[in-house]
Amino acid sequence: MRAALLAGLQALQLELSEHQVSQLLDYQALIAKWTKVYNLTAVRDPAEMLTHHLLDSLAAIQPLQRHLVQAGLAQGSRLLDVGSGAGLPGVVIAICCPTVAVTCVDTVAKKAAFIKQAALALKLPNLTGLHARVESITQPFDVVCSRAFASLADFTQWSVGALAPQGVWMAMKGKHPADELAALPPGVALFHVEQLQVPGLAAERCMLWLRREAAMLPENQV
Repeated sequence: MRAALLAGLQALQLELSEHQVSQLLDYQALIAKWTKVYNLTAVRDPAEMLTHHLLDSLAAIQPLQRHLVQAGLAQGSRLLDVGSGAGLPGVVIAICCPTVAVTCVDTVAKKAAFIKQAALALKLPNLTGLHARVESITQPFDVVCSRAFASLADFTQWSVGALAPQGVWMAMKGKHPADELAALPPGVALFHVEQLQVPGLAAERCMLWLRREAAMLPENQV
């Protein structure tokens, strides 16, 4: 699995330390172990798990890092992974981006418990698991992300209270969701779309970046 992961990282042009590579492999092993009891994921085959989970999430790292640099947040930021499930992409982001404080929120208690266990087992002080509804979160996050979580309208409406005034939404999707974009609520604007190439996965992937329009910002932040 290490050789396959290293090949994928090379294809994605991601440079990680040996320790980070080991953490990713240990994380995949942890998902497999917990899935036997708690059914965290429907994907059970290790090779398929590497492609569909790890590499799919790793494809988001470079775009995220670019955004953080452009936003002046390279030295420290807060990211909320909504409907995180087994921690995808939140745990992968926590491993690859040590300066990002990652909170993975899920309404299912066992999934939030898994994130807490992963933070301990992988020694990730920047990772937090939270059992809650995203609508209840009011602390501000610089990036609110999701991976195949819900429609863009629901995702943005449910998590708007957790978005910092100058924060952005980062939504990982399959095919370009034209219908979902057409249904975005007033005050939410798409400002960038990037196509993602996942090594070993012959399926469309894209990342959508959204933010509040000025009308949605508090008066002192406009």
